Amino acid sequence: MLDKTKETIGMTRLGVYLPDNIETSADIADKTGIPLEVVREKMGLRQKHVAGPDEHVSDMALAAARDALKDFDPAALDAVIFFGSQYKDYPVWSCACKLQHELGAEQAFATEIYSLCAGFTVALRMVKGLMLSDDTMNNVLLTMGSKESYLIDYKNPRVRFMYNFGDGGAAVLLQKGAAKNLVLETHNITAGFFSKHVKVLDGGSVNPVSSLNCSPDSGKLDVIDPEEMKEYLDPITFDNFIDVVRIALEKSGKTMADLDFLAPIHFKRSLYSDLLRKYGLTEEQSFYLQDYGHVQAADQIIALTEAEKLGRLKDGDTVALLAAGTGYTWGSTIIQWGNAS
Repeated sequence: MLDKTKETIGMTRLGVYLPDNIETSADIADKTGIPLEVVREKMGLRQKHVAGPDEHVSDMALAAARDALKDFDPAALDAVIFFGSQYKDYPVWSCACKLQHELGAEQAFATEIYSLCAGFTVALRMVKGLMLSDDTMNNVLLTMGSKESYLIDYKNPRVRFMYNFGDGGAAVLLQKGAAKNLVLETHNITAGFFSKHVKVLDGGSVNPVSSLNCSPDSGKLDVIDPEEMKEYLDPITFDNFIDVVRIALEKSGKTMADLDFLAPIHFKRSLYSDLLRKYGLTEEQSFYLQDYGHVQAADQIIALTEAEKLGRLKDGDTVALLAAGTGYTWGSTIIQWGNAS
């Protein structure tokens, strides 16, 4: 039997919010000029959710948080931590503080952890450590939102690999001493060379707002020297995806043979299939986000939520969350799914 001490951290509740507006693969093909079959088959995207103009990151993070908490009293939260997009309601602003206030989490402190699309694995790693080292941290809400579809110029071929960006929110409640969905170990790898390649060039101290022409293209993501990025990134991406899972499993006292399920970010279908083969998994032991696209740091939570609905997860499964964020950081966190015994 599990020793139910306060040395465990469980992911006891999950929440997801997705905007009602849908953008289909046909819509993306029309916007970009890319053949429909390429969008559907190579990019692996049938549709994605896109926020409305008046639907902001804080709104989606709040909706996901409420979905996760349900009947859990927010007054019992010790921290509210935002781990989502830095493209928020305002450019210099604490989304976490607004969420703490709107939820009524009066006893919780609020802060933010930012690691782009690897944010969920990094947040789990950091917050698990915080909770185990601080006797006052027993119930922590992690929540995020992303509206990064608005950062994409669909006529810019340099950002083609980001045409899959969708919008939404996701949240989890972490509880100390829980015996459900135990958070085991995380591993991350960073190759900081790539920090120069993917940027919103406008609005920071290098190109301040006052110097902009405020054209419709201002404030969009762009890729600096895509040929160089591809030359150096392609040879290491696959191996880093494998290594973060392998090392996270080893740190958790497990091997690749113990892996039962993969909850990955959304990426092109060929990479997804190659990784499943390398991990020794079938498509029934994973969930591919072809109807959601890439919702920044929410992908793994959406995958877990949908896989549970489909009955693909069972008690005792060893689950690997898999992420990568431009910059570039890869990450994997191992979860012991279900009720531990």
